[in-house]
Amino acid sequence: MDQPTVGILHPGSMGAAVAACAAINAAAVVWCEAGRSPAPAARAAQFGLTPMATLSELLDRSDIVISLCPPAAAEDLAREVAGHCFAGVYVEANAISPERVQRIAALLEPDATIVDSSVVGSSPVGGKTPTLYLSGPADATERIKALFAGTAVRTAVLGTEIGKASALKLAYASFQKTSRVLVALAVGMAREHGVDQELIEVASRCTDSYLSEPQYVAKTAARAWRWGPELEEAADTLAAAGLPPEMLRAAASTLARWNDAKDGELTLTDALDRLAQP
Repeated sequence: MDQPTVGILHPGSMGAAVAACAAINAAAVVWCEAGRSPAPAARAAQFGLTPMATLSELLDRSDIVISLCPPAAAEDLAREVAGHCFAGVYVEANAISPERVQRIAALLEPDATIVDSSVVGSSPVGGKTPTLYLSGPADATERIKALFAGTAVRTAVLGTEIGKASALKLAYASFQKTSRVLVALAVGMAREHGVDQELIEVASRCTDSYLSEPQYVAKTAARAWRWGPELEEAADTLAAAGLPPEMLRAAASTLARWNDAKDGELTLTDALDRLAQP
């Protein structure tokens, strides 16, 4: 297969680094300098990307376009690309919902071929190797796999259904990001009472992630009737310390959906089914 020309939309720190990996197997990687600040221009120059004066010029040159931008801008950017009737492969790699990806696909089809994509991991610099998850038409996902073959960006195909890659990203991010905020709240609460170092010492003895033990969800459901009130107490303690209590109150509200499972023997499926019921 001939080497494609790749267009990168909005080369931020992640986008520019991913584009640099794509350049290994591409004829060229181009970006649009119109309206961009000196920071992305410097990143693009650092990674050897070729500037285009306009978006129209970038799209005319590109066989594959990769969209990596702030999530809020994803649909507007796709709409702008659709206005130029781009007819190549459009890789939607932003952290957005499956529903938004499907709306973007509707904007760009039938001219373009859509690959739903998500990056899990840090930017591919300094020895880091993120994974680019892909879902969409098989011939298109194979082209993206070939584009990143032998680079620091690993690829994994999840199937042909648009939305799967985005769903995986948000499912992982919902745990990963929220857990970081929970750390801040827990340490903030402990610090208010002078036991933050002791908290860190306790936590250092536990290295496993609950996310890798989904079977624990059933145990959580069985204990929800006790844990919910505990979290309400913790939320009150946060509020008294001037820290935001809303996250723990939301967690307590979630646990309340399992109140009727008091000390029961549930399977993971049972627990998740009950959680999905209002």
